[in-house]
Amino acid sequence: MDINNNILLQSDTNELEIVEFRVDEIDGNGKVVPCYFGVNVAKVREIIRVPEIRTTINPSPSIKGMIKLRDKVITLIDLAIVLNKNTDGIATDKVIVLEFNRLIVGVLVHSVSRIYRISWQSVEPPVKHASDSRITGVVKMENRIILLLDFEKIVGELCAADVMTELGQKQLEMSPVFDRSAKRILVADDSAFIRQTICTTLRNAGYKVDEAENGEEAWHLLNEKLARSRSANTDLRSEVDLLITDIEMPKMDGLHLTSLIRKESGFEGLPVVIFSSLASEDNKNKWKSIGANDILTKPDLPDLVSRADSLIQH
Repeated sequence: MDINNNILLQSDTNELEIVEFRVDEIDGNGKVVPCYFGVNVAKVREIIRVPEIRTTINPSPSIKGMIKLRDKVITLIDLAIVLNKNTDGIATDKVIVLEFNRLIVGVLVHSVSRIYRISWQSVEPPVKHASDSRITGVVKMENRIILLLDFEKIVGELCAADVMTELGQKQLEMSPVFDRSAKRILVADDSAFIRQTICTTLRNAGYKVDEAENGEEAWHLLNEKLARSRSANTDLRSEVDLLITDIEMPKMDGLHLTSLIRKESGFEGLPVVIFSSLASEDNKNKWKSIGANDILTKPDLPDLVSRADSLIQH
């Protein structure tokens, strides 16, 4: 199954399409319990039947092996093991091939059902302090709940858990020296794993950083900052100097957030950087037309601090 995954990323609709799939489990009575999950279509390259799997020597049991996909050999992740599910006797039927963060990986699932087009407003953030931090959103359907998985965290933990932090540290060693201590950046990203990495990099560079878990929360924070600056008759830069936002977020995505900022006269001088795993060249051009000042492709932390420096000092 080939997927056309670019349309919604080039428009300000605050919508997404998700591929629904199942990774079931066996309960204590030996019965199969259906478990529904979802992934943004924009991350899905294609869906195939399980091919021949080539075993590899890997310290993680979650790495099933490698598969050949035309001219590429890609890593295959056993999602049931990642999610700690007892799946004894349940056959895996499909591989969802994902492409993001300049990586291509396959994930084993039990079945794939259909694609849904929904509003980000319908995607609820997971319960705070939930035991499974791999969930970034919850979609409540009529007769089931679909959990959106944080594949950036999953793949990062398995393949390159420390890569982003290491890249960020290298950037700090090369960064130009100027006083960042009075500058404040707002970071909006629904993935706690990615958000923490970004914020740690910026704080280590000397910036003050505020955090938002989704676009709606970021929009509320920005309006609070605007109200305070107007009340004190000061420039908005006394409250915030830069916004760094992801695209995929519950309640409000980064494109809609950027569009709202550009429509509000009080935010005219606020630079916006989109930091996304989905930043293809076509998407970059469209996102700039919506109002983004700069766009970085995850996990491009080496450029994050220098780009922030440039926009803030402009």
